[in-house]
Amino acid sequence: MRAFIAIDLEPEIKESLRSLVRDLRATRADIRWVSDEGMHLTLKFLGPIDETQTLWLKEILKDIAALHHAFPLLVKGTGAFPSEMSPRVLWVGFAAEPELLAIQEDIDTALEAKGFEKEKRAFTPHLTLGRVKGPERVAKAMSELVKHREKSFGAMTVRKVALFESLLHPEGAEYRIVFEAVLP
Repeated sequence: MRAFIAIDLEPEIKESLRSLVRDLRATRADIRWVSDEGMHLTLKFLGPIDETQTLWLKEILKDIAALHHAFPLLVKGTGAFPSEMSPRVLWVGFAAEPELLAIQEDIDTALEAKGFEKEKRAFTPHLTLGRVKGPERVAKAMSELVKHREKSFGAMTVRKVALFESLLHPEGAEYRIVFEAVLP
């Protein structure tokens, strides 16, 4: 199974982000937009894992969740990687609160001990809104995106971290929560 660990977003935040994607989609830019199912905050991409790994991953997530309390998560701001001048990925950001950074670091460290490569780049909490496929009308989409650079898209309390399965289909990925670990 192709898997990753993430925070699932509350419906109100997803609706706010759907509204943003509708505005961006209206530019008719050559961008592949994220589906509603893809609206989550990825903490660690795992890639293909087997049944045995799934079992111990659940235990690791339970142990890490027990060390962290529920914490606030603010969805705010927009941008593009590698830059707004030459965008490849359009994103919405999350406030890099200490609790969020700590749980992501604990997950990364625990999984490194199990053979998963530790991230080389600093964790930049974001949700991909779309991936640029070609140059057509991308400048128009960027013009719309920068209007939301400082906008808040909602806040929630993170109470769980989830192990997701990602199923790849020609029309896009399908995501399914396999397991959720609850934060006290």
